[in-house]
Amino acid sequence: MEVTSNKHVILRDYVTGFPKESDMQLVTAAASKLKLPEGSTGVLVKNLYVSCDPYMRGRMTKREPGGSYVPSFVRGSPITGYGVAKVLESGDPMFKEGDFVWGMTGRVGRI
Repeated sequence: MEVTSNKHVILRDYVTGFPKESDMQLVTAAASKLKLPEGSTGVLVKNLYVSCDPYMRGRMTKREPGGSYVPSFVRGSPITGYGVAKVLESGDPMFKEGDFVWGMTGRVGRI
């Protein structure tokens, strides 16, 4: 069981023009033990790399629902992006500890 702290980049304010450092905030959560619940079919991963893509700039702008192919980020919430992660624990037979996976980061959910 790994003990770690979790870092998030929070969108403080919607961006006009070029993004500025003051539009975002780095928040570090308290250290916690990472463990899947007993009987879970989920996969617990540790993010290793997170991309910063040009399309993210558009998501940092406040848009009306349906005004773009992707919704705006939610102000005050973590910014998500594509990343590479390592499987720490798995209840899914398709993934085993030590596997590398990629996809959208910053989402917490159950399978």
